[in-house]
Amino acid sequence: MRFLQNLYLFSLIIAGSLLGRPDVSTTTPWLAPIVWEGTYDLTVIDNIYKQQNITVAVTVFALGKYIRFLKDFLESAEQHFMVGYRVHYYLFTDRPDEVPTVTLGEGRQLTVIKTETSNRWQEISLRRMERIEKLIEKELIDKADYIFCLDVDSKFHAHWGAESLGDLVGVLHAGFFGTSRKQFTYERRPESQAFIPLQEGDYYYGGAVIGGRLDKVHKLVKTCRMQLDVDRANHIEAAWQEESHLNKYFLYNKPSKLLSPEYLWDDTKGKPSYMKAVRFSQVFKKYAEVRPNP
Repeated sequence: MRFLQNLYLFSLIIAGSLLGRPDVSTTTPWLAPIVWEGTYDLTVIDNIYKQQNITVAVTVFALGKYIRFLKDFLESAEQHFMVGYRVHYYLFTDRPDEVPTVTLGEGRQLTVIKTETSNRWQEISLRRMERIEKLIEKELIDKADYIFCLDVDSKFHAHWGAESLGDLVGVLHAGFFGTSRKQFTYERRPESQAFIPLQEGDYYYGGAVIGGRLDKVHKLVKTCRMQLDVDRANHIEAAWQEESHLNKYFLYNKPSKLLSPEYLWDDTKGKPSYMKAVRFSQVFKKYAEVRPNP
């Protein structure tokens, strides 16, 4: 079955480079596919993955006032995310009594995990890696094949399916797509474990989407958690918390697949010609209204 998946990855590269997307890059310098509309054949992909009867775990954090985004997240996911596959949502929240009732499709379920909150949104972000690490170790080893870690303040708008699956999956940040490396907001202080020198870096990855096989994602979140612990002991906080550490990890542990900005769009940017579809985008909000601190 792994042979079929490798064949699929090869077909993604060929499709992207030869079959209609000359307007965007469809492979990385290390030959990982970048998934865009028009670079894959969904029938071929589903024929491969549906034979395996896979389960996809999804982690989502709805702490504090972020619970207000959960209903739209779940309802839109049920319409567009991995339709036809088994999906298990794992919801971390400090407000379990406010979890909305959402009708889930066949083979799809929701587990609510009571979670302590924090007075600092930065701390909530910093603890996410640790909580995903423990969830994989204690709960998911025998219950899921793939995992996606997604931000709750986002909404699905179009198909997101098995074309997104891979060993280790990152998403290109819409805010830095097409910009030079000098503009990336990597952590530039050598004192931080997330430090990336000015002359290094491939892409800027969004922290709102992380995916892959359980073992690969477990290694990622564990490494980031350990680096976050070192930074905390040294009284330093990376520029963009876990996202900074994620970018450091992906620099030296290349993703096997990249998702284009279709999979994490910023609606304030309109819809450029290269965006044939918007699959998932972050909800516009006033951070002062939902974050526990500025």
